[in-house]
Amino acid sequence: MEGILKVCDVKLTYNTKVKSSERPVIVQAADVYKLLIDYVYDKDIIQYKECLKLILLNNAGKLLGVAHISEGGTNETSADIRIIMQAAILGNASSIILAHNHPSGSLKPSAQDDLVTTNLRKAAKLFNITLLDHIIVTDSGYYSYLDEGRVL
Repeated sequence: MEGILKVCDVKLTYNTKVKSSERPVIVQAADVYKLLIDYVYDKDIIQYKECLKLILLNNAGKLLGVAHISEGGTNETSADIRIIMQAAILGNASSIILAHNHPSGSLKPSAQDDLVTTNLRKAAKLFNITLLDHIIVTDSGYYSYLDEGRVL
């Protein structure tokens, strides 16, 4: 019974093979879109199913990595704030950018996209992590909450 009552531990090891000087700096939404289209999203799947990614940045705006958060169906995927924040905290991010694709090709955010953005911004703030942007990606363009003045 004693083992059942023990709280599980999460251990963090910070191993990197990438020098800070080699990390790309993310300056604007166009940089994020290029990163996502060139290296993250599979061109054969971007119009098929929705995938949620989290871009982790250090305090100099340098890329720490991209976390795969969830993969769903043709018009939705799970955006569990706890899972997103876990990735941000364990990845030692100072700031984050949320990104997901719309298989339909629509660049218009849904009400659910707006709610996730608001809730994530509030949650990240509690940990002194800045939500810089939420980007909706299609194979032909992107929508940036920051560029549209919707992330503060």
